[in-house]
Amino acid sequence: MTTPALELVNVTKSFGNVTALNNVSLKVEPGTVTCVLGDNGAGKSTLIKVLAGVHKPSSGEFLVEGEHADFSSPRDALHRGIATVFQDLATVALMSIWRNFFLGNEPKKWWKPLGIMDTKLAKEITKRELLAMGIDLRDSNQAIGTLSGGERQAVAIARAVHFGAKVLILDEPTSALGVRQSGIVLKYVLAARDRGVAVVFITHNPHHAFLVGDRFYLLNRGRMIADFQRGKVELDELIKAMAGGAELEQLTHEIQVIRK
Repeated sequence: MTTPALELVNVTKSFGNVTALNNVSLKVEPGTVTCVLGDNGAGKSTLIKVLAGVHKPSSGEFLVEGEHADFSSPRDALHRGIATVFQDLATVALMSIWRNFFLGNEPKKWWKPLGIMDTKLAKEITKRELLAMGIDLRDSNQAIGTLSGGERQAVAIARAVHFGAKVLILDEPTSALGVRQSGIVLKYVLAARDRGVAVVFITHNPHHAFLVGDRFYLLNRGRMIADFQRGKVELDELIKAMAGGAELEQLTHEIQVIRK
């Protein structure tokens, strides 16, 4: 039995009288992809912010590698190896790929207090790390804004892995992408998993989750309503559970009556 890279035990998060997460538990194992599925309003954003150190749980326990974690900021989470790639990717469109790769973590040369950036080393590392993830870009000097959405996601994933992420949280990485670009991102999700990273894939798309996931949690109105493992669930079961089962069947019946 391996120690989970990250674990929530009966976590609740409230904002005044509003309970955004209610008694939520989940485990994230190293070298796996854990998918958290839910529609808008399910509580995915609050869950991400708790995992990323933005919000503290109101109650319950947050464990990182089996030890209690009490984060005061996202920087605390980063120091424990938890990196979050939000939908905006935290990139500067007009800056080069290598500058974005090292944004806020620029390598220095000579006497470090002088703050002289080692551009040659930064470019070499960027190219090497992207290649290690299977990303072969034409020129790391080109502006990152010239890349496709899928390629920018891939760079953000490679950046997080390079800077020591043990847990990588992805916030709806395929939500604004087409089929081909989504496929690119999913390929790099698996590449991160194969390097031993514990990936938390937050999404509302069961098709994408089913392609890469090892474990599937379903979040609905702040509660975990189901937990499935790969090999023990089919895609149609996942879709039905996410859609509400009986509610989906009733809606289907009503629509069929209307169409008649």
